[in-house]
Amino acid sequence: MAVSVEKKGDVAVVAPEGNFFGGKETDDLEKAIKKLQDHENTKMVLDLGRVSHLNSIAIGLLVGAHTNYQKRGGRIVLANVDRRIENVFVVTKLSLVFEVADTREEALAALGA
Repeated sequence: MAVSVEKKGDVAVVAPEGNFFGGKETDDLEKAIKKLQDHENTKMVLDLGRVSHLNSIAIGLLVGAHTNYQKRGGRIVLANVDRRIENVFVVTKLSLVFEVADTREEALAALGA
């Protein structure tokens, strides 16, 4: 399980991989996001194309990151969200909170990259 981070202009693209059950993998994702926040990043694409499960701890991490970015005038766009994860977002009404794009390219375009 890994979390890769790359820059596309002023947009950070974070691509976690695996299942996020609240253990080390979730800690690694949290560290990657925190590092971007500490460096004043305000635009992030979170590519979930290689994530098949998020538990409540991981979802809480995403909500916290979203809140942090919004407070600083930034945006996070989720991309390549698995249908099961999308269904969880719909049931929990988080689909009203998160901006979602079908592909990484659409998410980058939404952020002006």
